[in-house]
Amino acid sequence: MRKIGLYMMSVLIITILLPSVIVKTLNFVPKENVASGEGFKNIIVENPKKETSKVIVSSEPVTVNDTIDKIKLYNPYDDSVAELDLEDYIKGVVAAEMPAEFHIEALKAQAIAARTYATSRAIKYSSGHSDHPDAPICSGIHCQAYLSLEELRQIKGESWVENYWAKIEEAVDSTKGLLIYYNGEIIEPLYHSTSGGMTEDAVNVFAADTPYLKAVISPYEEDAPKYKSTVNLTGEEFVSKIINKYPDANITKNNFYEQIKLIEKTDSGRIKKIAIGKQIVDGRDLRDLFSLNSTNFTITYDKKLNLIEIVTYGFGHGVGMSQWGANGMAKKGSDFIDILSHYYTGIEIR
Repeated sequence: MRKIGLYMMSVLIITILLPSVIVKTLNFVPKENVASGEGFKNIIVENPKKETSKVIVSSEPVTVNDTIDKIKLYNPYDDSVAELDLEDYIKGVVAAEMPAEFHIEALKAQAIAARTYATSRAIKYSSGHSDHPDAPICSGIHCQAYLSLEELRQIKGESWVENYWAKIEEAVDSTKGLLIYYNGEIIEPLYHSTSGGMTEDAVNVFAADTPYLKAVISPYEEDAPKYKSTVNLTGEEFVSKIINKYPDANITKNNFYEQIKLIEKTDSGRIKKIAIGKQIVDGRDLRDLFSLNSTNFTITYDKKLNLIEIVTYGFGHGVGMSQWGANGMAKKGSDFIDILSHYYTGIEIR
């Protein structure tokens, strides 16, 4: 009977007392990060849903429409358009998008992703993008960042060029021409800085169910500078921000910790919907409201100190390849094929 009593007490604590704190467990952060993948040939990689992704490095020629040598690039900073050699452009993207200190295999994965992204844009927007009609792609964060060698020299210094430019060239030149396909079609390989332990399904961010952009465990990210971050606010500051954005929320500094409840999380543990009183708020909107690094966060409230703590994991939209995860996998022995096959489900590289 005593054991039964202890069991019932534990159930009461879990089901009644714990939810009384504002949003004590708004997210799920994987505690075990496991990556698999061997060799340079055909690879089978398991994802959290126990599905498999087969990646083949093939010498099969691609169609003419998938092959480009030059690309028009719009510069939003000076409103100019330049035509660049594709491989030279990819070197500038890799240097701008990923730290050159990263492992060479991570840089190779970034090079292939960047080349595939640029090629897919060139095909899709051959007459120009609506946001920059004279070119299919831009050098800003709207598309993917790009810096010329001269810009890199000015921004990072001559010593950076001496130490790292040859490494960037190696990453790009050694993967020249390689593109990523899904079911015979070139993909749009999204990527981001840090996932916080697990990437996100594209449908939860962009409302498009993209089969190769599924949530997968993202290993070895703990060294990322924005793997975990914290925002602190007083109860009054927290309520003020919410009321200014959602005046019908009907919360006060005396009841907000009772009025805010988790409605829905994504499979990766990110916040999808929260109820603020009778107001239903999208997790992305709450992220913007409090300038959070991602929607993978927890909110706790210390009533005694009147302090809100929002702990965020990851940085960016979380879809596709995690750059810090790619570097972590590379340092653990994975090559660029392992990395790409892990983050992009069911793909073929050729």
